[in-house]
Amino acid sequence: MEGAPIRYAIVDDEEPGRNNLRLAMEAHPGWQLAFEADSAARAREKLAACRIDLLFLDIQMPRESGLLLARELACMSEPPLVVFVTAHNTHAIEAFEVHALDYLLKPLNDARLGQSVERTALLLAGRQRGAYGRALAAYAEGPAYLEQISVRSVGRIDQVRVADIDWCEAQGNYVALHTAAGSPLHRVALSRLEEHLDPAQFLRVHRGVIVRRTQAAGLSVVGDGSYLLRLRGGAEVPVSERYVTAVRELLL
Repeated sequence: MEGAPIRYAIVDDEEPGRNNLRLAMEAHPGWQLAFEADSAARAREKLAACRIDLLFLDIQMPRESGLLLARELACMSEPPLVVFVTAHNTHAIEAFEVHALDYLLKPLNDARLGQSVERTALLLAGRQRGAYGRALAAYAEGPAYLEQISVRSVGRIDQVRVADIDWCEAQGNYVALHTAAGSPLHRVALSRLEEHLDPAQFLRVHRGVIVRRTQAAGLSVVGDGSYLLRLRGGAEVPVSERYVTAVRELLL
């Protein structure tokens, strides 16, 4: 790797975890360890004194979780990229809601670590750090309604204008943002995304579907007694019985 080294830091309250990650990173030339910290508070002090590119961050630590520290990073104009490294997989969705670049489970898998290293290098090479900072800020600022959504793909972060979204569809741990131009996948829980969409503009019609109100064109009952909502763009989406009344009122 040519040019200046990529600077990274490790924050983990357990020394074996820090040691294992540091040793694993020795296999990646061009990367330089800036510091290690055993708590969020100590990491905060270190971050105030030096600039890094990537933060390997444990989630479950005494006194203060890594998730809280990650949300704080949104206050920085160019926050470091964040990769969570943890023994627990129960926080995966929360991790991606604060726009962590990746989520690695202990014990570390060298191949998965290599993927994270590569993704970080691609983002930094593409000068996408500012977009990453805006993505963090969008979820850290509270319940204000989103005007755009930052969608990550390999080596880049693209912006999707909320005004262009016709409907949203849950697909596993992702949400498909259906627009006239395509359906990019955004790593977030649909219920979490709903909190940041203006209810005057969007309506939940199914546990897995949110639609733009102005897209609703007609409601029909299919043979098995379930409901389908026809959208002006041509798509048909399921409607749960609990939302039927609200959909009918919308169509009046």
